[in-house]
Amino acid sequence: MKKVFVSGNFNIIHPGHIRLLKYAKSLGNKLIVGIYTDKNSKSNAFIKEKLRLSNVKDLSFVDEVILVNNTLKTLNLVKPDLIVKGKEFRDKKNIEQKYIRNKSCKLIFSSGPANYFSTKLFEKDTNIKKFQINTPKNFLTRHGIKKEKILELLSKINNLKTLVIGDIIVDEYVSCDLLGSSNEEPCLVLNKLDSKKFIGGSGIVASHASNLGSNTRLISVTGNDTSRTFLKNQLNKNKIKTFLINDPSRKTTVKQRFKIDNRSIIKISSLMQDPISKNIQDQIIKIIKKNINDIDLIILSDFNYGCLPQRLVNIIIKLAKSKKIFIAADSQSSSQTGDIARFKNVNLITPTEKEARLSVKNHTDGLITMIESLKKISKANNVILTLGSEGILIKSNKNKIHTDRIEALNKSPKDVAGSGDALLVISSLILLLSKNIWIASFLGSVASAIQCNNIGNKPISIDELLNLIKEM
Repeated sequence: MKKVFVSGNFNIIHPGHIRLLKYAKSLGNKLIVGIYTDKNSKSNAFIKEKLRLSNVKDLSFVDEVILVNNTLKTLNLVKPDLIVKGKEFRDKKNIEQKYIRNKSCKLIFSSGPANYFSTKLFEKDTNIKKFQINTPKNFLTRHGIKKEKILELLSKINNLKTLVIGDIIVDEYVSCDLLGSSNEEPCLVLNKLDSKKFIGGSGIVASHASNLGSNTRLISVTGNDTSRTFLKNQLNKNKIKTFLINDPSRKTTVKQRFKIDNRSIIKISSLMQDPISKNIQDQIIKIIKKNINDIDLIILSDFNYGCLPQRLVNIIIKLAKSKKIFIAADSQSSSQTGDIARFKNVNLITPTEKEARLSVKNHTDGLITMIESLKKISKANNVILTLGSEGILIKSNKNKIHTDRIEALNKSPKDVAGSGDALLVISSLILLLSKNIWIASFLGSVASAIQCNNIGNKPISIDELLNLIKEM
């Protein structure tokens, strides 16, 4: 662990302090801030040490705060790897020089660039691990859902074996600083500060399933490029058995989001939408047949990038039905492309309202009429219609109450990317275990709320779910 040390009076926390401390944190794993005591500061401290210490402690990216009465003694106690001071101290006498003289520790003079941004800090600042959901008490009461039953079901996920099939994506978040506009042409001028890559598409679906405890396999198609290598490495880290078919005629799908102040200003996709060849379809079928006797759940993750042509979909569903394997599907539409109803006779589909309306070709009728039409056309056993900030609408004919809804459980989402994937996975797993769409939908909503609290498409864990449920 690399420890970074910063010290000062910190009378009033201002943007300059924030920039310095964030920069220091980016250089290591643990940021320790020393606050000069009232005695040590003398006349330079006009706010009492306890209050100054408390103010710095409130900064989320600071790991530890200590009082400093003697700088050298403190350094010998902390044993930092790096000491960071503002560049205004570069030409002054610094007592820290005495400490680093015979140590491996380095002294750096820098306050960090203007508008400093680091993805690592970005994640830490915005990824609030503990947050509260709006528990839908009336919904839970209406369907007789008990905490004990939920916890029991969650404990059984590790008995399940899941196969995910579909388009795999690399999601890249590029953080930028806006420099202004170009004089030569009408465009923005950006300064790239940092970037972070995540697994997306069927990859994040599989990662969710694996992180929740399911024994997970993934079948997808990539190009022969560096993105393929990135995906393989990340999927291995997530303990997923992968079957990534290399198609030299294609390129791996990459989606970039360019962000300023945590807001996306432009999205760029590098992709192909042509269906995979019959030869590659046959390779996928061969892999499925080889693994079919060791699968409880198949999830079809369709982004309409060619990995799931209709012939292949029909064969997969037929194979699953012949073995009585639970099958769920999601088809994310871009523009006017996509049809969730083409996944016939599956156990669960989880479209957005837009995707559902595209499928039934109905953009005017109410939600109830529309979801009933979709269920009839698709012949799905259950439909969970995701409505963004309005929550979800659930349709099932196997219960006394055929239709119900859950309001959005996270009222202050930070990033909605991947929330639908999280809902799809946990809803499928729990529906398979419980045969109860209401419990499945509730836990899917909880998973979606957790995902919306994260920046970037990262898999949620079983512990996150358990902790939230236990606190209900």
